[in-house]
Amino acid sequence: MSHNKISRRTFLAAGLAATALCVLPCEAVAAVSKVFPFEKALSFDNIHTGEKMKTIYWQQGMYLPEALADINYILRDYRTGEVKEIDTGLLDLLFALRRKLDSTVPFDVISGYRSPETNALLHSRSNGVATHSLHMYGKAIDIRLPGYELNALRRAARALRRGGVGYYPASDFVHVDVGRVRYW
Repeated sequence: MSHNKISRRTFLAAGLAATALCVLPCEAVAAVSKVFPFEKALSFDNIHTGEKMKTIYWQQGMYLPEALADINYILRDYRTGEVKEIDTGLLDLLFALRRKLDSTVPFDVISGYRSPETNALLHSRSNGVATHSLHMYGKAIDIRLPGYELNALRRAARALRRGGVGYYPASDFVHVDVGRVRYW
């Protein structure tokens, strides 16, 4: 995956946004930026390590490598310390989820990346952990969003239709991933 590649869609969106800045009144520019943001930011609170972060990870049509490295670190397997590249599609899904809920609060991270060893351990303790979990590929995260009901978070994630959504009210988290669209 190259972080410096710009897709045709991103290029066209940036062109539209630039044109809007030149010819539209301020109210219209604000409306366009809701659809085509000039930057994307996320914030996390890792409940296991106590680490917090807020970062702009995408700006001017490009992913920012330093910010991605910081995100990879905070979403690491806290049991082993292993860091894995987190799929930018997952980050974009989280960004879309925050926008859908009109939220600015950090996501509580229950589980980001999981090493194969950690995943095997968790699988041995619970049949709710998949043998080939997308967590092992940096394509899944288990989260809460303080101030929002868990069911509202689940409904918003399902409405995006951008991957899998698992609902775990007894454990107080929602799983989202960038695999095929499915719900449990």
